Parts: sequence; structure tokens; C-alpha cells
Amino acid sequence: MKGPLFYSKILLFGEYGIIKDSKGLSIPYNFYNGALKVDEDPSEAAIASNNNLKRFAGYLVELQNKHPELVSFDMEALNADIDKGMYFDSSIPQGYGVGSSGALVAAIYDKYATDKITVLENLTREKLLKLKKIFGEMESFFHGKSSGLDPLNSYLSIPILINSKDNIEPAGIPSQTEKGTGAVFLLDSGITGETGPMVNIFMENMKQEPFRQMLKDQFVKHTDACVDDFLKGDVKSLFSNVKRLSHVVLDNFKPMIPAQFHKLWKHGIETNDYYLKLCGSGGGGYILGFTEDIDKARKALKDYKLEVVYNF
Repeated sequence: MKGPLFYSKILLFGEYGIIKDSKGLSIPYNFYNGALKVDEDPSEAAIASNNNLKRFAGYLVELQNKHPELVSFDMEALNADIDKGMYFDSSIPQGYGVGSSGALVAAIYDKYATDKITVLENLTREKLLKLKKIFGEMESFFHGKSSGLDPLNSYLSIPILINSKDNIEPAGIPSQTEKGTGAVFLLDSGITGETGPMVNIFMENMKQEPFRQMLKDQFVKHTDACVDDFLKGDVKSLFSNVKRLSHVVLDNFKPMIPAQFHKLWKHGIETNDYYLKLCGSGGGGYILGFTEDIDKARKALKDYKLEVVYNF
């Protein structure tokens, strides 16, 4: 048996900011995906994933008992499939900020939620927010606290614009230009990042007034401007705002940037060959890059693995 595919996602803008009501823009990334599966002869990874699903199923029982009005699951079917050895077969790298747990949550909801909101119905804002809330509760099993955005993106497989916590909508993003030299790319840091500790550092920083002020006056401001520019297709303004954002992150989010990338980050800002920003919570995994000239960026970053995700 093999279920439908659920894709990874990239939060282009909004990491950390959306906790404080900045805008955000999340797009599906079809390069990676995962599906629920049962094998005759499971690998070690499949057995580990199956054990993880067992624990997740226990958590889902608690969740539906605590919030019966929010979501319920066909636990009998889920447990029966887990007993058969079901696991999540995924090419999505874990701890890389591209939504590995989000895809798993979307797959479980899709198959086992009893009164589910489907992709085919008219997705009102209320329905989107309800889905986001359900997914946030489900994904909290993996991260301690989740916005629900990753599973939402994976489940719907469309770009999602976050205007504020209570205002999200499907977004039309400008279509890519095949011959464009501008690009958004992923840079592989070669290190796995852990979401939990990074979010804890952020929450600790939020207790300091100067940090809160910086977040509001600079981080959120530049993030919102980047989202608006991207959706309008105003590339020139976008790059000047991405540069500002990259600078703010380097100055204020150092713990979230692996130490060996501080210099590389600064080099991009100084040369304008590329600008780097966090992809997800940081601490490792992928770093997101923006460049007006992908060949220049490749040359400057020749020692690293780049994956282009969007062309301007």
C-alpha cells in the first residue's frame, strides 16, 4: 500500500516574524515529498518511522479527547495500519527547515481524520484557520509549539499568504521566468537543525525590550515589504528589502546562523552577489538565498551545494 504524496514547503518570508504577526509567504517545494506506506520487508528507517507513528497515534488520542470539537480520527484504522508496519516514506530531509513533520501530519490527517476539510471544497478563511489550528495541535507533538503552517502548505499544495495570525489566504505568486538570471535558492549547511532549541532562544530574546523593538521596527517591517514586493513582482524593490532583512538577521539572530556561515552571510551583503536568510528556524539545515545573478552566486558559493527553487 502507498498513500498520496505530500510535498515539502519553503517559507520564503516570515520565519520568527509570524510569531509576532508579521506577514509570511509559504510555497510548496515539489522536489521533496513523502507518503504513508507499508512494505513486506521494512528497512531500519521504516521500523523507526513506524515506532514514531505509534507514539504519534497515542498523542492523537489525547488530542481528540481534549478537543473533540476540533478534530477526531479513525483510530481503529490508524492503529491497524500501524500494526501492519505502516511508516512515512519520505525524501524530505529532517531538521532542514523544509517541513518534514508537516508532510507527515498532512498525510495522517488526509487519511484518518473523520470529518475532514478537503482540498476540493470552497476554502473560506474560517476553514483555512480551522485547518491551521488542527495542524498546529497535531504538529506540536514534534516541535512543542507549531503554527500549523507547514502541514497546511503540504496538505493544500498551494502558496499561502499569511497576513496575520488570524488572516491567511491562498496566494497567487508571479509565474517563474525560465530565462531569468534572478533566483531563490537553497544552500545546504550540511548540519541538521533542531527547531525546539532555536524557538526557545527566540522566546528568551523576546523578554528583552530592545529585541522586541528591533523585531517590530526592523524585522517585521522588512519582512512585510519583502512579501509585498514578491507578490507584486517588484524585483528591484524586493532585493533592496531582502538585503536589509539579511542584515537584520545577521545582527540579531546570530545563534540561528551556524558559526561557519557568519562570514559567508556578511560577504553576500558586502558584494551584493547574493543575500542569505533563515529557512525555517535556522540552526542548520538549509539557508535560503536570493540573488539577481545566479551565475555570480554559484561562483561565490562554489564550495557549497545550491538548489534553485524559483527563477525571476
